[in-house]
Amino acid sequence: MALKPVHRRSVTDHVFDQVLAEVVDGEIGVGEPLPSERRLAEVLGVSRPAVREALQRMAQTGLVEVRHGGSTTVRDFARSAGLDLLPRLLVREGQLIPGVARSIVEARTVVGPGVAALAAERGGPTLAVRLGETLDLLAAVEDGPEADVERQRHALEFWDLLVDAADSIVFRLMFNSLRAAYEPALEALGPLLADEVGQVGAYRVLTAAIAEGDPDTARTAADRVLRAGTAHLITALSALEER
Repeated sequence: MALKPVHRRSVTDHVFDQVLAEVVDGEIGVGEPLPSERRLAEVLGVSRPAVREALQRMAQTGLVEVRHGGSTTVRDFARSAGLDLLPRLLVREGQLIPGVARSIVEARTVVGPGVAALAAERGGPTLAVRLGETLDLLAAVEDGPEADVERQRHALEFWDLLVDAADSIVFRLMFNSLRAAYEPALEALGPLLADEVGQVGAYRVLTAAIAEGDPDTARTAADRVLRAGTAHLITALSALEER
């Protein structure tokens, strides 16, 4: 039985996404005020508390500035927001946004080798054993309709272990945000990364470098692993943008 989680979205989430779209698309410019809570509630057909909560969330993510007793103005989110905004930017109204997806692909290609190098310095043989077990699960996935997604999940677990071993709170938070943005699009991106997660041998080279405490080889191996899927992703995203 292939049951899947049921995702229910609150009224506040819907309000957040609609106002986010207006801000990101430039319908409301930087420095401009948003409509009042009362007006937003009327236009969107929701309660003022739902609007207020959505605006508070937007303020926390750096999208707007809420002035006590005054107006709520739009901020330049590219300069004020954090990585926690990525999941909402990547998929909007059910559509993958190619430019944001490309940024995520580029970030993982740059950051991943550095994470692997730190893991080689700090992880040790115990980490290599756990990585090897994860790769055994990856290699054991049988072909089928869900194979690409299942392999991706094992690959994500592999990288999760590397990030833990790197012992860097910055890389951990970056990984959390990138993963949160990536997972909702897993079914669409999975086939594009099939070649990458299918190269179990390259992953084992990376694991061996970690076991040996060799950061230079780990960095090179991680780069080789990630670049296998990068070209496919960039090509597909470019085609999507053209359409």
